Amino acid sequence: MDSANLPLFWIWSLWAFSPHPSWVCGQQPTQPHSIRIEGDITLGGLFPVHARGPAGVPCGDVKKEKGIHRMEAMLYALDQINSDPDLLPNMTLGARILDTCSRDTYALEQSLTFVQALIQKETSDVRCSNGEPPIISRPERVVAVIGASASSVSIMVANVLRLFAIPQISYASTAPELSDSNRYDYFSRVVPPDSYQAQAMVDIVKALGWNYVSTLASEGNYGESGVDAFVQISREAGGVCIAQSIKIPREPKVGEFDKLIKRLMETPNARGIIIFANEDDIKRVLEASRRANLTGQFLWVGSDSWGSKLSPIVKLEDVAEGAVTILPKRASIEGFDQYFTTRSLENNRRNIWFAEYWEEDFRCKLTRPGTQPEEEARKCTGEERIGRDSSYEQEGKVQFVIDAVYAMAHALHNMHKDLCPGQIGVCEKMDPIHGRTLLQYILSVNFNGSAGTPVMFNENGDAPGRYDIFQYQLTNTSIPGYKAIGQWTEYLRLNIEDMQWSGGQKEIPSSVCSLPCNSGERKKMVKGVACCWHCELCDGYQYQLDEFTCEMCPFDMRPNLNRTACRPTPIVKLEWSSPWAVLPLFLAILGILGTVFIVITFIRFNDTPIVRASGRELSYVLLTGIFLIYSITFLMIAEPGVTVCAFRRLFLGLGMAISYSALLTKTNRIYRIFEQGKKSVTPPRFISPTSQLAITFSLMSIQIVSVVIWLGVQPPHSIIDYEEQRTPNPEFAQGVLKCDMSDLSIICCLSYSILLMVTCTVYAIKARGVPENFNEAKPIGFTMYTTCIVWLAFVPIFFGTSQSADKIYIQTTTLTVSMSLSASVSLGMLYVPKVYIILFHPEQNVQKRKRSFKAAATAVNASTRLSQKGAQNGESKDEKPDSLQKVTYISYTELTMVPT
Repeated sequence: MDSANLPLFWIWSLWAFSPHPSWVCGQQPTQPHSIRIEGDITLGGLFPVHARGPAGVPCGDVKKEKGIHRMEAMLYALDQINSDPDLLPNMTLGARILDTCSRDTYALEQSLTFVQALIQKETSDVRCSNGEPPIISRPERVVAVIGASASSVSIMVANVLRLFAIPQISYASTAPELSDSNRYDYFSRVVPPDSYQAQAMVDIVKALGWNYVSTLASEGNYGESGVDAFVQISREAGGVCIAQSIKIPREPKVGEFDKLIKRLMETPNARGIIIFANEDDIKRVLEASRRANLTGQFLWVGSDSWGSKLSPIVKLEDVAEGAVTILPKRASIEGFDQYFTTRSLENNRRNIWFAEYWEEDFRCKLTRPGTQPEEEARKCTGEERIGRDSSYEQEGKVQFVIDAVYAMAHALHNMHKDLCPGQIGVCEKMDPIHGRTLLQYILSVNFNGSAGTPVMFNENGDAPGRYDIFQYQLTNTSIPGYKAIGQWTEYLRLNIEDMQWSGGQKEIPSSVCSLPCNSGERKKMVKGVACCWHCELCDGYQYQLDEFTCEMCPFDMRPNLNRTACRPTPIVKLEWSSPWAVLPLFLAILGILGTVFIVITFIRFNDTPIVRASGRELSYVLLTGIFLIYSITFLMIAEPGVTVCAFRRLFLGLGMAISYSALLTKTNRIYRIFEQGKKSVTPPRFISPTSQLAITFSLMSIQIVSVVIWLGVQPPHSIIDYEEQRTPNPEFAQGVLKCDMSDLSIICCLSYSILLMVTCTVYAIKARGVPENFNEAKPIGFTMYTTCIVWLAFVPIFFGTSQSADKIYIQTTTLTVSMSLSASVSLGMLYVPKVYIILFHPEQNVQKRKRSFKAAATAVNASTRLSQKGAQNGESKDEKPDSLQKVTYISYTELTMVPT
């Protein structure tokens, strides 16, 4: 059979086999377990007068508040409407009120009463046993229904009522499922749906800074729909994740709630517990939490089923402390209090269940005809009074019951004005009343309800969401209990400062999966859980671009201290005041002063034998090179710029090229002279001063030309090198302002000078056999040996510190000190002894006799032969004849002055 026709088929089946037929023989029918009030228009009512009974029994004990209070609220509203001359004038509202016994299937059976008048059944073939026709009882026509209470009951009943186009207004059903206007198009409610409540709870969770919570739901439409709405809204809104969604079984087994608490502790960070459950389940959850010694662990956020009720938390106040609960905005109706507290057994006979309420409320027993009272039970006197001899507090949904009845009355009133203008009573157009038409008038009502708040419905039949928010506070308060801390009407207004938690704590406890990452840390999300992540530091030169991304800073920048942005890398250079510059500057200044002093001395004694014997022209060239070597220290320390960088390129190798070109020329000349003297008395070529200068300048020109070409091909400029001091810790990173000269280019710039130095050293080694009295060769040799040692030490130091953070300082200092030392060696070996003689032993600065190159060469040959002979005879080389001493004492002056 088609599933769409199944409810109708089932209804027809129930009706066909109903034990209470609508026809009887010889007597009027009766309708047990219902209240019937006569009226021109009859409304149905569904109330949970009794609790659900045990297995096999539909109904249990009477429910005083949720049952009797709410049902009496409908009777009170009918009395008020029927006595109001302005609302439905000249018409009265009647009622048929049924008990649902808090069970959906039983409620469905009872609600068949509402559709009896709409079911046409053929009775022509029905006869009584005596052959007389039956007396047909036409049941009253119910035009609309007030109820039900539980969402599960309303859903079941709504499926039936819509088949017969009977509108329904609920006063307590809040399941979001009932907002589906396609399935429940005849259903409306004066309470907001749980989707609003779920939205309010999501807003509360966010306001408290929680993003990781678990949910608890009683099995059934209310609990499951409420949690589903919360999960859906939190997913759509984002920022709240569900750790666990646990369902409480309808018939829980022993130990079920202890297992439930253990499951909740599997995610201990999810301390916030969103609970959509009935009172009994709430109480048992709190009891299990206490048994597990977890008082204060969970942060409860309860739905309106918890609200501000005391029954779920009796003797569990410490476990419930800090619980945040929500309740539809409501007010106590004073008129109902006055009405209900005056009800008695005498004036309330229309309520067939009032006697049960009386016995339960006053804990006594009434004597009924044919029954014997229990011996131990107190007999009711009938003189008891509600609120005086028993505790009384108006049930929270009374306001909504009254509003639901008034909403129906206003809809009928507006319908009557439109369909029966100027007519008294129910006119033909309203007999019968069409459910679809009445539904449109219901959805259009807008009036101030019993509490003074507007009563209206949206297109889905839902009332606007208005909630009060409470917190159960136990500590630091004079009267423990529920304290109003805010409200929700489309948006949340929460007084955080009025909240307090377990133990009176004012600080909001956390319910988060992961703590917020610190500045400079990115979130690495846990797969499948949007609110859980691991924090990873943006290391090195990375900064936090957003909460999920680290990105490298530009090459000229470094991250700030909290790594939230980049900042410029500081620029450094070798300062004049730096400790690394002190020693090079000291040596350079000392060397320049010494060089200038020697030059002045040589100029002052320019024509003396020692100065002339030193080769004045090459000496001045050599001293110029030494001066430039010392001067390069100032260029290496000066702030890099185009001019400074150009002079660095030019003079870095030029001073050494000049110095070693002059020394090489001198050494080569000495070597050639004595080599030529061994072979011939003819002097070698190009030993005159002019030739020597020409050779020196020719050697120097190679360095100059190379540098000029370099300057032309790659113009000099300064750069900021951010890689040189890019330390692992960016706090120590620095950009180095320097000239565009790499380590290799510096070595290339010095390579020609090093080549000259090595060549000069080779000639110095070859000329080591020159007699001691030819005193210019020996100092040059010692100079070159020492210089080679200095530069051999320089190379590993220079390249070995290329990766150092202090590279700019170490390399500059090493280079300038090495150059100054090599210049100082030349100055000290070659010129200090001469200056010493000039200044302190002028008697030795005299002219020696002149000899021709031929005589000098003969003497050299003789000296060589005698030396060899002496060696053969075992004589020491120092034990020479006087004649040999005289012969071999030929000064450098004589060699320079003989004609070629």
